[in-house]
Amino acid sequence: MRYLMNEKIVALGDDYTIRDESGREVLRVDGKVFAIGDKLAVKDLAGRELATIRKKLVSLRPAYEIHRDGRHAATVTKALFSPFRCKFSVDVPGPGDLEAQGDILDHEYEITRGGQRVAAISKRWISVRDTYAIDVAEGEDEVLLLACAVVLERMCHDKDED
Repeated sequence: MRYLMNEKIVALGDDYTIRDESGREVLRVDGKVFAIGDKLAVKDLAGRELATIRKKLVSLRPAYEIHRDGRHAATVTKALFSPFRCKFSVDVPGPGDLEAQGDILDHEYEITRGGQRVAAISKRWISVRDTYAIDVAEGEDEVLLLACAVVLERMCHDKDED
């Protein structure tokens, strides 16, 4: 399934809108303005929280945690040194950890599990500022992978992460 994620230009906090391939809004990502640290909530259109994303305040490497239904779903950790590329590990409970890597100049990323692509994130063919196309493989946890896309965008391109 293909999604389009764009950052809202005029908003309190860092907010994103996620639309399906037909252009219908399906999710909102709400950046919490007054939270300690970086915290976001992925919500459906009815306002139900589907996932939370929180930056780890104490960590050797930049890292974010993703929670679903009050449980830890993943920890996304940036590699210490990877010039010209962003590399990440996405540790999920149990087997099935993911890896993500991308080209920070071209805004192209790929998320894989065991060498198989589960999602691709691209800004290359999108002309609107801060808009990404996200292709999620069938049968994958779409909310988790969309939350990972938000984290990758923040960790690779947010000036606060530098």
